[in-house]
Amino acid sequence: MELELTELWHQAGGFARGILITLGIMSIFSMSTGAAKWWRIFKSSRETRKFAPEFARHLREEDLDSAIELAETYKVSHVARVLGEALAEVKPLLVDKAAVTTQDINSAERAVDRQMLILLAELRRGNAIIATVGSTAPFVGLLGTTMGVVNSFTGMAQSNSGGLGAISAGIAEALIATAFGLLVAIPAVWMFNYFATKIENLTVEMTYTSKELIDYLIKSVGSEFGRSIFTKEFKAQQSGPAAP
Repeated sequence: MELELTELWHQAGGFARGILITLGIMSIFSMSTGAAKWWRIFKSSRETRKFAPEFARHLREEDLDSAIELAETYKVSHVARVLGEALAEVKPLLVDKAAVTTQDINSAERAVDRQMLILLAELRRGNAIIATVGSTAPFVGLLGTTMGVVNSFTGMAQSNSGGLGAISAGIAEALIATAFGLLVAIPAVWMFNYFATKIENLTVEMTYTSKELIDYLIKSVGSEFGRSIFTKEFKAQQSGPAAP
């Protein structure tokens, strides 16, 4: 089979070779992009598995300084980066032992939203390349097949020869382009669906953990007997000024 493919390559015209080279470049782009994305997600998930238990322990012990330092240590973990942005907004207040207000909590939530947008853009980078390869590679191969069939019948007409034997080599050459296009497209479609699912799962993790941290800041920052400075101040704001 290897010898037959080599012979087909040597017999192929310039257009057919251009189609095969194009498909090869598309395959290299999609596979290299997929490998880089997989490694990025793998490192992020690995760091998150190490970060989450330690971070939760610091929160249970109400050691926010250690929690902030830990979040700043893990640079690749998606969860650590999101939580680190929220803690960075209230860190000066925690250091100064100041009262955390509703504006501070809202600022932390906006910081989380900004960081999630940045992370999602990073995680989705390269998806367009993989999707484009998966959707267009079969058509590129089909283009090569169509032109190969046209060339086969044109050659048969010019040589005034008929029968299947006269065009079998040209048809085989043409069908190779379609087969190669499918071989390029199928892994790309698999990778795109895989990364779409992984990114959705990472988004759920970031959203859940950030909401948990905001709840913790509301309920526990500066707590005295289970009531936080924020909670007491918020209730005071709700009650309003006393009637004369």
